[in-house]
Amino acid sequence: MVQTIPARDISLYELEEKFGLQLVTNADFFTEWTNDLPSLNDAENLSLERVKSNYLNLTQRRPMSEEAVKMVVLSPLLDLAGFYQPPFEIETEKSTDISAVDESIIVKGNIDVLVIQKRLVVLVIESKSTKFDVLTALPQALAYMLDTPNIEQPTFGLLVNGREFVFVKQVQQEKPKYARSYALSIERDAEFQQVLSILKRIGQLILL
Repeated sequence: MVQTIPARDISLYELEEKFGLQLVTNADFFTEWTNDLPSLNDAENLSLERVKSNYLNLTQRRPMSEEAVKMVVLSPLLDLAGFYQPPFEIETEKSTDISAVDESIIVKGNIDVLVIQKRLVVLVIESKSTKFDVLTALPQALAYMLDTPNIEQPTFGLLVNGREFVFVKQVQQEKPKYARSYALSIERDAEFQQVLSILKRIGQLILL
């Protein structure tokens, strides 16, 4: 009997057992979040300071909801990274489903924000409220990334809860494999700048 699991309820264990997904700990597998990052100009750094100021002001009163995280933190970052300009396009709340190798499980759900360039999944973004650890979104994002239409190219993901950002890389040649960055904080200027640089770097890579 086929079991259907909502993507939000999938676990890393189930992804490993049913889909063969493997964690790669070799640093050479995912160098895109540390190497050859583009530098930021003064205008971009000022924009990041504004985003950080908005975040700090709003979180003094209450934890930011998922929708507020998208509006206040995520949307400005995507704009600064150039994902609102050609050749990129944005699709939101896109439905997806994947089947296990033995077809005993189907995972269904909606992607919070999906950046696509020529039908290639570029960036899967799982946004969470600042109340939650950013890594709670990892299994859900990995499940969505398994649904990429182009298994020849790596898929990149970003987990964000407003305060922290984690980048993910997944490849599906032979067995699916993934690696992730450590959590980068909006409260540390150098790390927040790195977040934007990584986004810009990912944009460059998929245009090569």
